[in-house]
Amino acid sequence: MIKNKTQIFFLLFVICVCGNIHAQKKPNIILLFADDAGYNDFGFQGSKEMITPNLDQLAKKSVRFKQAYVTDPTCGPSRAGLLTGKYQQRYGYEENNVPGYMSAVSAQDNEEMGIPVSEKTIGDYMKKIGYTTAFYGKWHVGGADRFHPTKRGFDEFYGFRGGARDYFAYKKLPKDRLNWLEEGFGNYKEHDGYLTDVLADQTINFIEKNKTKPFFAFVSFNAVHTPMDAKEEDLKKFPNLKGKRKEVAAMTLALDRACGRIVEKLKELGLEDNTVIVFTNDNGGPTDKNASINTPLSGTKSNHLEGGIRVPFIMKLPKQMKASTTYDYPVSTFDLLPTFYAMGGGNVEEVKNIDGVDLLPYVKGENVNRPHESLFWRKDGRGAIRKGDWKLIRFPDRPAQLFNIVEDEKELYDVSSEHPELFRAMYKELFEWELTLERPRWMLKKSYEKYDIDRMDKYWNKGQEKSDFNTKKDIKN
Repeated sequence: MIKNKTQIFFLLFVICVCGNIHAQKKPNIILLFADDAGYNDFGFQGSKEMITPNLDQLAKKSVRFKQAYVTDPTCGPSRAGLLTGKYQQRYGYEENNVPGYMSAVSAQDNEEMGIPVSEKTIGDYMKKIGYTTAFYGKWHVGGADRFHPTKRGFDEFYGFRGGARDYFAYKKLPKDRLNWLEEGFGNYKEHDGYLTDVLADQTINFIEKNKTKPFFAFVSFNAVHTPMDAKEEDLKKFPNLKGKRKEVAAMTLALDRACGRIVEKLKELGLEDNTVIVFTNDNGGPTDKNASINTPLSGTKSNHLEGGIRVPFIMKLPKQMKASTTYDYPVSTFDLLPTFYAMGGGNVEEVKNIDGVDLLPYVKGENVNRPHESLFWRKDGRGAIRKGDWKLIRFPDRPAQLFNIVEDEKELYDVSSEHPELFRAMYKELFEWELTLERPRWMLKKSYEKYDIDRMDKYWNKGQEKSDFNTKKDIKN
């Protein structure tokens, strides 16, 4: 029996402490998301030119997924698939939503293009299981107010709603408000300094404010997307590089520094051992735009070659969740939603109507099967299917082709004539998947279809050797 106020106070104190300890059994989760980075443009991916010590160190402590894919080879749709844990084509989000790229016959224009409000996001799911959530950086999945991050499951937002903006503060704001910097909802104010650094600042502030409770931070850097803005001191670190290659190297260095500062803050606060940290990218590098390099893969952003859809992907697990250091089977970024939800104590069976799976049983070796028997992609008349070690690509201007990705990573040898039954079965499976999708809510201008095919051909076969910026030294590396 409690006899006095001191005992009551002590009992309440014990309950609060136990509550905090229990809450912190849930791991914190931070998703570090790059934009338009090259597959080969990190030290842990094999680059000899880039300086990425912080991400390289993180990779040493992480599970490295050697065949990680995105749901689309362009920015907006890729983000939509990740945020909802499913193929974005299932709710009609098939094409990019950058204003000005769409056909005049689209039913929805500019700011009205976005993830339908009927869809739940990763933010919604994490809040449901007690997480404080934040989104920093590039949103790009809806500009209208109803699509705003703070209305899609995120408690905090600092960034921009559109697809690309300057890294330094605008001296004169552009007409398009989607690329104005915004804090919270509707509070537009340009930043001081370099945006990649500022996004790290914002994330660090969020971590400090929420260090005693479980949090989820989606850090959506716009680095290394164009425009090619770099700090002068970062450019000086690459005296042997020139032009865009020098600029992308400096921008990647800033990205690495920002990621390193976030990880260092976790260490400082004693949170690293109880934090999941994922680093990945939204699509393959657009070599012709930012001088990124996707070797050993062929292709670039906007096409279905491996260089367009396969991305760097590392996951540092909390100390108590031991797993293998590499994982070889194909996975997708839409797996992050159920994986994070399960790690946070949620019952994945309650997450209905998604395509992603909880990856933890697979990387821990508890499930030795493939996470996905088949993975699919589609954009307008183009499409692709990955089934086991095989991949079929359907083109608008030539017959479909079949590749063995394990034996032919560059996709140089069409083996459809050698495996006609497999070829037909995979072609049919791709079509059957397409029958389950909604019609696109908007479409790209047809001129961009030609641009994407021309870009694909430029960076196929000899791949990066056809680049207008590479030297023999670059190719060798």
